Amino acid sequence: MATRTNLELRGPIHSGFDEVLTPDALEFVAELQRRFGPRRRELLEARAERRARLAAGQLLDFLPDTAEIREGDWQVAPAPADLQQRWVEITGPTERKMTINALNSGADGFMADFEDANSPTWRNMVEGHINLRDAIDETIAYDGSDGRHYELAEDPATLLVRPRGWHLPERHLLVDGEPVGGGLFDFGLYVFHCAPRLLAAGSGPYFYLPKMESHLEARLWNDVFTFSQEALGIPHGTIKATVLIETLPAAFEMDEILFELREHSAGLNAGRWDYIFSAIKCFPDRAEMVLPDRSDVTMTVPFMRAYTDLLAATCHRRGAHAMGGMAALIPSRKGDEEANRKALDGVRRDKEREVGQGYDGTWVAHPDLVPVAREVFEQGLEGRPNQLERRRDDVHISAQELLSLSDTPGKITEAGLRTDVNVGFQYVSFWLGGRGAAAINSLMEDAATAEISRTQIWQWLRHRAHLDDGREVSRELVRQVLDEETAKIRESVGAETWRAGRPLETREIFERVCLSPELIEFLTIPAYEYLD
Repeated sequence: MATRTNLELRGPIHSGFDEVLTPDALEFVAELQRRFGPRRRELLEARAERRARLAAGQLLDFLPDTAEIREGDWQVAPAPADLQQRWVEITGPTERKMTINALNSGADGFMADFEDANSPTWRNMVEGHINLRDAIDETIAYDGSDGRHYELAEDPATLLVRPRGWHLPERHLLVDGEPVGGGLFDFGLYVFHCAPRLLAAGSGPYFYLPKMESHLEARLWNDVFTFSQEALGIPHGTIKATVLIETLPAAFEMDEILFELREHSAGLNAGRWDYIFSAIKCFPDRAEMVLPDRSDVTMTVPFMRAYTDLLAATCHRRGAHAMGGMAALIPSRKGDEEANRKALDGVRRDKEREVGQGYDGTWVAHPDLVPVAREVFEQGLEGRPNQLERRRDDVHISAQELLSLSDTPGKITEAGLRTDVNVGFQYVSFWLGGRGAAAINSLMEDAATAEISRTQIWQWLRHRAHLDDGREVSRELVRQVLDEETAKIRESVGAETWRAGRPLETREIFERVCLSPELIEFLTIPAYEYLD
């Protein structure tokens, strides 16, 4: 264990870690924590206060105090050259081979993820920074156990990085006796080591900011950026950030979020899976807000259509890029060609919808989806890098439309319950094993989809919902389905893999976040205690 004045490093120093966890870099992170940690705590307390107000019957609405910003005539700073065209961005964890494959995928951008697609083990976090540094230096390479060699190709994707959200800590580094905010740790190490490298290469430090619930949280990030640029001697406005609108409260503050980040803004993204999770979490006690099976909550149901239309219109009014949601399909390279064709047709229709709504680009989870998404945006935008000129002045979304969860058509079915149990359990098992992005049933699942799974189960239990066959979703039924689904998983993977997946701890976590009397805010917070 290494220590400095009021700075305690509790994680082990594996090979190469000392190149990232340098004294100067750690002191920079510590300074971020000292300056901005207290405001981070205040904003998390403000989230809790909002949840209490919602539980008491208050509904969300546009803020009266910021009407002048929403009605004002202002725009964000122009995007740099390598963020002008963002037709398709691929996402994934910062694992070495996956980083190389993503950068070589043919996508315009790669969002390297320290958050939902990452399991925040100490090794994953620090090795991720080593991998990104090596990618920027163009020295990254990987030799697989199968003898295959991976290295960076010419013209790789533009790199963007997603640090952890404000709610997550990094317990392996203590400053003045308290864990550093996970987002400050991720951002601080990356910008300290990589901003000079990126600027020398003609790019810049670009970020995706997750899980924000208010413009005040965006203001905090903006102040972090301003301080960091000054401290590191890089020009003001060099840092650019795209904000994921993936919480229901943030949907009511899109203009304000762009305004706070206007010199550092690179746009907004429709984080669809976390948005559904947030919608459930905001109104856990309101029976009229109960949603049907996850598969029925599509992007065309009323409350999701309202949110995505508003995002595109807000961005283009302010000169900011509007980025579409995730296509999580994993095409089978050995499976049913007809099934693949149908699935890819579904991805194509989803991306065509986004082009029609005014989006400038989209997300995919797998390299095989890059050509499909690229073709849709290239044709839809007629070769232009973006469609920022399309203002969508026809969009006028009310608070009632954003809150129209009760208008979502669909059913609660046994198949839907089984999917939630199966996906949720398997994902927690993968996450405990150090994998934050996992292929489950031909979809790339991450923490956001696991959150939907377990909150749906909790919501159905809370309101004694009934399946379409008349049975009540009870604790007994959930446990029965959990027994049956885990037996299937064990048979499918084999006894050795089953044991390696930490099944007892997985079940303990899964039952806790599904069956607790109160809805736990994030499953990753209690689960973090199980990681090294």
